[in-house]
Amino acid sequence: MENRELTVLDPRTDEVVGRVPIASPERCDEAVAAARRAAPGWARAPAAERGAALHAAAAAVRAAADELAALNAHETGKPAEDARGGVDAGVGTLVQYAELGPVHRGRSLHGSWDATDLMVPEPRGVVAVLTPWNDPIAVAAGLIGAAHVTGNAVVHKPSERSPQTGRRFAELVAAALPPGVLEIVDGDGAVGARLAEAPVDVVAHVGSSATGRAIGQACARTGARALLENGGNDPLIVDADVDPRWAAGQAALGAFANAGQICVSVERIYVHACVADAFLEAFTEETARWTDRIGPLVDRAHRRHVHGHVEEALGAGARALTGGAIPEGPGAFYPPTVLIGCVPDMAVMSDETFGPVAPVRVVPDFAGALREASADRYGLAAAVLTSDMEHAQRAWRELPVGTVKVNDVFGGAPGGASQPRGISGSGFGFGPELLDEMTAVKVVHLAPAPA
Repeated sequence: MENRELTVLDPRTDEVVGRVPIASPERCDEAVAAARRAAPGWARAPAAERGAALHAAAAAVRAAADELAALNAHETGKPAEDARGGVDAGVGTLVQYAELGPVHRGRSLHGSWDATDLMVPEPRGVVAVLTPWNDPIAVAAGLIGAAHVTGNAVVHKPSERSPQTGRRFAELVAAALPPGVLEIVDGDGAVGARLAEAPVDVVAHVGSSATGRAIGQACARTGARALLENGGNDPLIVDADVDPRWAAGQAALGAFANAGQICVSVERIYVHACVADAFLEAFTEETARWTDRIGPLVDRAHRRHVHGHVEEALGAGARALTGGAIPEGPGAFYPPTVLIGCVPDMAVMSDETFGPVAPVRVVPDFAGALREASADRYGLAAAVLTSDMEHAQRAWRELPVGTVKVNDVFGGAPGGASQPRGISGSGFGFGPELLDEMTAVKVVHLAPAPA
């Protein structure tokens, strides 16, 4: 078979920063088989021993933080500070699960006096972990850490857009574990599809909704559990009673941070007509301040996707207040773009653009904003800016999403875990609840034998 490889370009310069061989189907099968062999021994390891191994992995990742951040910045164009922040978040997540795993417990039940009844969580077996490029270390740390500390073996495929970052991280973790407990395969969508169809017990995926649907269908055939976070089309509602300049700052942060390449980025904005003019004026000024701060998109293919959404909107009657054109020069840069005159059936309003594009729709009242924000196939997250407590209560109760943020586009207490709705996925992907996803509960009834 012809050897294939991934060629990774620096999205700032178009220079080649890596070539990574794509795993063959045979290598994928070998990795699953090795993990299957290692799983029973790892499941029998004391929980404290598994936690200690994860602590050791966290220390190794912390020691290599500069290396990992540099790899991430070169492969994805992530700003250096953000890349280092992703490594630090990954370390913190590994430590979190190293502590939570050993105290993850079942329940005792109240049965007859002479019997013992238990509900015991057990590892599911082998977990295929397919991770994204936009936060490759933090996301992988969560899924791999939770799987390992509960006694599962893992086969990990990093994103083809950040393969060196993902592999190096996984190598550091694997060095703290017994052989076979963490297997690594590199490759493209075909490799991910192979793993989704493989004899594994869980497929955990963070990425596009199209890939998530395919994984869900594969798991329905094999019987594996599908744990999916498939992106979102997150709305931001700007109510009539907020300071428009503050709201503009929140909107810009939500739409343009990491060039809009965050799973919970602001994807569409609904602004109350009473503050629309002042908000748009302030938003345009705020966007100008982001122009020199924004990094590139991950590659030119993704830039074509983002610009395609913008072109479609402009062709259908929207107008660009800022941006909207591909700049000259190397790399995959795209300017922060504000669109007005948007309608619900435009792709920028109905699909995940995943770029620095902020389509704005003016609505007559809060009820209308809530209604349009809710009329969507996705259900990952939403944000609401309001001083009206009644509106805040309505929003978090009525928006059909896993996470609602009021007066803070990025925020929340540590350990928060939600379940996405609609085509955004299924299952808990964070927090202590992720340990439950990685285990299956067995009921045990121990009764004495008759004398």
